[in-house]
Amino acid sequence: MAVFLSKESKVLVQGMTGGEGMKHTRRMLAAGTDVVGGVNPRKAGRGVDFDVPRSLDGRGGTPVTVPVFGSVREGMAATGADVTVVFVPPAFAKAAVLEAADAGIALAVVITEGIPVHDAVAFHAYAAARGTRVIGPNCPGLISPGQSNAGIIPADITKPGRIGLVSKSGTLTYQLMYELRDIGFSTCVGIGGDPVVGTTHIDCLAAFQDDPDTDLVVLIGEIGGDAEERAAAYIRDHVTKPVVGYIAGFTAPEGRTMGHAGAIVSGSSGTARAKKAALEAAGIPVGGTPTETARLVLARLEAERVATGG
Repeated sequence: MAVFLSKESKVLVQGMTGGEGMKHTRRMLAAGTDVVGGVNPRKAGRGVDFDVPRSLDGRGGTPVTVPVFGSVREGMAATGADVTVVFVPPAFAKAAVLEAADAGIALAVVITEGIPVHDAVAFHAYAAARGTRVIGPNCPGLISPGQSNAGIIPADITKPGRIGLVSKSGTLTYQLMYELRDIGFSTCVGIGGDPVVGTTHIDCLAAFQDDPDTDLVVLIGEIGGDAEERAAAYIRDHVTKPVVGYIAGFTAPEGRTMGHAGAIVSGSSGTARAKKAALEAAGIPVGGTPTETARLVLARLEAERVATGG
């Protein structure tokens, strides 16, 4: 199994004909994602040709033509798509998500960064009311290795396995995937670091808790806000699977706003130290570095193996 995204997922790309959309659609196709169409009203009826590598190292090439539809609704009707990945510029992102939600798509992955907060608040509420899950904005997307990749996460740095990962940070998502590449992942979800995001740490924790093919969860947070503290309380009360944490930002200068738009510390609230303390109080070991976090994961998996006689 996988969380939110599987080999059965059919993916549309809003903004596929732009530079970033073209580049990452090709990478998604190379990862085995079933990209069934792009969306651009000005180019509807055309097809876009991709020279898709036959392997993730970029060698070889197989021609693939992806049709372009005039709307998400049209693309869904023609292909059965249930996922859209949004690569449109910030000024048009709200309209893109509203369109996808109106069409009734199940999952909208919003890669675009720089979206005004009031736009994000509006489209999150609109999508939630219509049953569309939003991941992002300002996120790398999600990947179920060996099955499907919706977004910009590199597909060649890990393999399928039984670890779930949820992260605010794209870069740290990639690093932990690489550090634990010999173990592998069920699904990795980059939720984004903006002040307002659709899918939260808690949403992902609940999904991983219910996924029989996820044995352990890695939670990556960062300074700013209280999402990690709320996740710690949720884990304490609802999650029976082992969780290992990492918090970015211990070396951030006090009083300085850094990194993601959501990385705003007010007084002692939102500091890396406070988040680490909350997670540890809930019984969650927290690594001091990504490498140490990976070692904690390996140690916990080994302890689970010994305890169960596996």
